[in-house]
Amino acid sequence: MKDQSDFVVNSSEQMAKLLDSGKSNRVVGCTEMNKDSSRSHCVFTIIIEASQAQDDEQNNITRGKLNLVDLAGSERQSKTHAQGDRLTEAKSINQSLSCLGNVISALVDGKSQHIPYRNSKLTRILQDSLGGNTKTIMIANLGPACYNYDETISTLR
Repeated sequence: MKDQSDFVVNSSEQMAKLLDSGKSNRVVGCTEMNKDSSRSHCVFTIIIEASQAQDDEQNNITRGKLNLVDLAGSERQSKTHAQGDRLTEAKSINQSLSCLGNVISALVDGKSQHIPYRNSKLTRILQDSLGGNTKTIMIANLGPACYNYDETISTLR
């Protein structure tokens, strides 16, 4: 994935510094709807491994993974008046959010023979967090204004 970096850390302080560094690299731009609009998704993955020595001198390794994901919002071009780079970014954001919605729909359906994880980089990265033996929590940021009704309904769906 573009601009992906992997680090080994040994303290929560080191991890906090990396999170701050990642946040500073986040692409933000101005649109008609939001002067500080996220123009990219951000995925911060924490993999924790713990080993425990067994009686037979073999290590038993337990592994856990936590994905912290901040998705860029879907904005309608008719409201943002995006052009050039902002329009290209919006198309890419909307495409990946649509792919994520398709994966979630296929998982919820239960009858789907195929889950379309490979349709976007985002869904490939999050594949092991969306299906199988996982716990997933999603928090949606919704605009209460009537003006944002369509975007709110789209986010909830």
